[in-house]
Amino acid sequence: MQQSKGKKHKMSTYPLLVVVLVCLCHMSVAMEEKKTYIIHMAKSQMPDTFDDHTHWYDASLKSVSESAEMIYVYKNVVHGFAARLTAQEAETLETQPGILSVLPELIYQLHTTRTPLFLGLDKSVNIFPKSDAMSDVIVGVLDTGVWPERKSFDDTGFGPVPDSWKGQCESGTNFSSAMCNRKLVGARYFSRGYETTLGPIDESKESKSPRDDDGHGTHTASTAAGSLVQGASLFGYASGTARGMAYRARVAVYKVCWLGGCFNSDILAGMDKAIDDKVDVLSLSLGGSTPDYYKDSIAIGAFAAMEKGILVSCSAGNAGPNQFSLSNQAPWITTVGAGTIDRDFPAYVSLGNGKNFSGVSLYAGDSLLNKMLPLVYAGNASNVTSGNLCMMGTLIPEKVKGKIVLCDRGINARVQKGFVVKAAGGAGMVLANTAANGEELVADAHLLPAAAVGLIAGDAVKKYLFSDPNPTAEILFGGTKVEIQPSPVVAAFSSRGPNSITPEILKPDIIAPGVNILAGWTGAVGPTGMAEDDRRVEFNIISGTSMSCPHVSGLAALVKGVHPEWSPAAIRSALMTTAYTVYKNGGALLDVSTGKPSTPFDHGAGHVDPVSAVNPGLVYDINADDYLNFMCALKYTPSQINSLARRNFTCDSSKKYSVTDLNYPSFAVSFPADIGSAGSNTIKYSRTLTNVGPAGTYKVNVSSPNSSVKIIVKPETVSFTQINEKKSYIVSFTAPSKSSSTDVFGRIEWSDGKHVVSSPVAISWS
Repeated sequence: MQQSKGKKHKMSTYPLLVVVLVCLCHMSVAMEEKKTYIIHMAKSQMPDTFDDHTHWYDASLKSVSESAEMIYVYKNVVHGFAARLTAQEAETLETQPGILSVLPELIYQLHTTRTPLFLGLDKSVNIFPKSDAMSDVIVGVLDTGVWPERKSFDDTGFGPVPDSWKGQCESGTNFSSAMCNRKLVGARYFSRGYETTLGPIDESKESKSPRDDDGHGTHTASTAAGSLVQGASLFGYASGTARGMAYRARVAVYKVCWLGGCFNSDILAGMDKAIDDKVDVLSLSLGGSTPDYYKDSIAIGAFAAMEKGILVSCSAGNAGPNQFSLSNQAPWITTVGAGTIDRDFPAYVSLGNGKNFSGVSLYAGDSLLNKMLPLVYAGNASNVTSGNLCMMGTLIPEKVKGKIVLCDRGINARVQKGFVVKAAGGAGMVLANTAANGEELVADAHLLPAAAVGLIAGDAVKKYLFSDPNPTAEILFGGTKVEIQPSPVVAAFSSRGPNSITPEILKPDIIAPGVNILAGWTGAVGPTGMAEDDRRVEFNIISGTSMSCPHVSGLAALVKGVHPEWSPAAIRSALMTTAYTVYKNGGALLDVSTGKPSTPFDHGAGHVDPVSAVNPGLVYDINADDYLNFMCALKYTPSQINSLARRNFTCDSSKKYSVTDLNYPSFAVSFPADIGSAGSNTIKYSRTLTNVGPAGTYKVNVSSPNSSVKIIVKPETVSFTQINEKKSYIVSFTAPSKSSSTDVFGRIEWSDGKHVVSSPVAISWS
């Protein structure tokens, strides 16, 4: 009886066990993590059974996941869509007919006015048109949104919005469509990629709308094309008239960046809509990893924009002074590094031993009453090994109260260090650079009396602090100083070449003002961006290639206003070939990280000179077909080219393609480290000049301080009789058999006596 009961019991639980296992199996599938993917489709391969690409996209998606939905459908930058999939579903989808690639979502990061005077725009009223031509130019800014109430977006004096404009002003949290005007002509936001990954936006912390709660987007938009604002300053610093580079141009903002970062599905959607809206220039002060061009969403979107005649300007990144640290390296993107301007905000640290050191600060609160206070090193006022960095909760209040604290720069934000000192009872802060930052000084609106000093000064203050039994110090503030020399110098944080994807394409292209830049700011946070900062300002002063990028975006808009028929490549060429690399006294442009002359890997073609760029004489033009040939030279497959260029294109197997044939306005030559026994190695570059000025004869001049590499240009003279006439030339670079241990730099310049068309040369061995 017991036995039969046992058998009956086993048999009755068996189905239950199966059910449990089945449930567990389903749970494991359901629990498999989903991620966002960008799916690139071959548009020409749509089956005849579909009459709409969107239906085809949806059917392809449903073939691997019944529950999956399209987050975005793209039509300009990509033929395809974005969707949430498991890794297995993505892998399966990639094998389906018509699928070119399935790429995982990437997260990009932001690369966080005296500049018009510094750039000579105040003296060039007659060069740039006051007519409707300039106000017809529209600059699109992909960033954190806009604070529309700022005076930088005042539309006084603007005529009707151009008929060509197709954009909109979208409503949302704390933002209505009525907030746009004849200056701020469009405002959109893109959050589906962000929300799909991180969940719904917390609208108590950030606005689900074009409203800028961060400040970065308002700053970049007003830098590029903000209206004239008299009496602008930050706490009295940098006072004067603020204006964007193209202050008569219109602005359209596309909010693609949120508290969690900038998701590439949202960036692509923003670029897709900006092309539809008919912007003339796109400005993106953001970047991330550097995958191949056909995997890089910004490069993919920029290619589509380029084909529509839209110049795309991007920040180079803030990972300098390390080599190979660039973002946004595609040759159809204008990549912008950062330099200083001739304005500074000095602060002074006086020590008890009578020595004085210069630094910088934007502190504007109560002073230290001009008296010496005890000085303490943060590392000696903490129980943690990283106490010298003044991170949250690391300082011992009893050891810093009423004292000036010396903190080392690094890891956490500069302004946060000051807050940590203040919270612990400190009276002031000396922020000392370490070897990583050298002598580069960036001014901040600190929450307590503070001065940032360079490595040399910081080491000297520490030496005194460690040797004197009762060290004391005083911090004084010097306001705003202008006509600082030398300027510009390349910022240490500005990312550097060589180009890690295509060494034969020199990047960055150019540098522009990016240090201590005054521009519009959000009303949602204070100038430090910290929650503890309850101050609110109309303008803020910040630094980064995020600031230099919109300078070039605005300057490109200026050139576009003068020459509306020019291609994006022609505009970039004009900005590059007229850039300068020497100061007025003849000295070479300097790199603040070394104190020595900068190189084309640091500054590209040089520092932008917009007045000269309007009349360059000659340009190096490039069209979409040239870029397709460039992709063939990179040995891209037809599907890789299709992913990037959205078309069927097969490289001609009978044709020899070379990256050295891309008509770029600069020369990056990469010789193999082991040339072999041939004695020497020659690499040839072909270029074509287009005349955009009067008839004339141009002669070439080659300059190179190193005679080990021979540079020969043929022909040495080219003559033009009419506008848009083209002439080609060949440059031969010949290196000795033994590789050089150092890079070689030079310039190739064409001149007719009035114009100088200059190209940098960077030669390396790898």
